Amino acid sequence: MPDKTLTCKDCSADFVFTEGEQAFYQEKGFQNEPQRCPTCRQAKKQQRRGNSGGGNRGFGGGNRNFNSKW
Repeated sequence: MPDKTLTCKDCSADFVFTEGEQAFYQEKGFQNEPQRCPTCRQAKKQQRRGNSGGGNRGFGGGNRNFNSKW
């Protein structure tokens, strides 16, 4: 598998999908190639974390008050 040059769907920059990354994707069973460059991928992850309150998606623990009468 030779390296592939792909175009980011967010910023339209070209980035290299290396042979090692391709092998990793294949090993994990991923069907699609990455659509974002590493910079946009990281920005997207940060955006998701910011919207969900630290990455826990709002589940589990925390100091919540549900106005319980107990």
